Amino acid sequence: MFARVLGRAALALLVTTLALVSTAAPAAALPGAFLPALGAGNRGADVLALQQLLRQHGQSPPADGVYAASTTTAVRAFQQAKGLAVDGIAGPVTWGALLVTLRQGATGPAVSALQAQLNAKRRLSLPVSGSFDAATRSAVLAFQQHAGLGADGVAGPDTWRNLLWHYDYPDLAALCDQDPDGNGTANWGTGATIGQLEAAARSFAGTGQGKVPLGDVSKEHGGDIAGHASHEAGMDVDLWPIRADRAQCTAGRITWRDPAYDRAATRTLVRALRSTAAGRVKLIFFNDPELIREGLTTRYDNHDNHLHIRYCAPVHPNPLYAC
Repeated sequence: MFARVLGRAALALLVTTLALVSTAAPAAALPGAFLPALGAGNRGADVLALQQLLRQHGQSPPADGVYAASTTTAVRAFQQAKGLAVDGIAGPVTWGALLVTLRQGATGPAVSALQAQLNAKRRLSLPVSGSFDAATRSAVLAFQQHAGLGADGVAGPDTWRNLLWHYDYPDLAALCDQDPDGNGTANWGTGATIGQLEAAARSFAGTGQGKVPLGDVSKEHGGDIAGHASHEAGMDVDLWPIRADRAQCTAGRITWRDPAYDRAATRTLVRALRSTAAGRVKLIFFNDPELIREGLTTRYDNHDNHLHIRYCAPVHPNPLYAC
């Protein structure tokens, strides 16, 4: 009798254990996480990770975060070496062949890619040393907990997928953060979006016409955001027009009709947005009729007082964001 009771108790414990295992966080815990497709014209932290992973596999693109011809060539060479479709685009299959499982003690360019990703996506300041040390392991554990993954400190395929998908936060050196819709620091965007936005802002700031006023991008993990029908995929960016008095970061927002509006400076900004993300700007809504006539922007209701930039990717689950 006692043995039967003990057997039932053991069975109950086994069932409980299995239930706990079955209800653990799923591998892709961040909603909709996927490996981002990158191609010529993209910039940012994800491009840098791609370049470092290519270096891990014997290719030699520059590690500069810019998807230029040299990176396309390296991707094509890697694809050919692995027997993949050769198109020069880093899509999920190419990423899958590139990703390396990393744990404490590992060294090399792939570790540098991981450290740079953690810095960009979690706003850390890890030394990008290429050495998987205790601090890197702690950062991986913290990210896994943040993402709802099993936390073991090992950067495997699930950790990489969620980390590469996770949104990035811009360096505000050439931007000023505006908050017109009460969404706080809703400045998170995909790695490519943020890299391209930062490059455009730096280009514009170099003209001596002030910083670029940044409205909303997206929340940290996307999803519904107050005051916007889009801005859920980390690829829509709102910017304010540039003012003639260069007070766009301190004075109120204006429309293109306002006497303080500087059309020439705003034109320079739009051109910088397009040139620093060649082929990766799907649209720019802004209702200045002169910029529309020049083919730089497109008219859309309620866009008299801000520019809405939509970036795009070579491939995206949502066709609105595919180039």
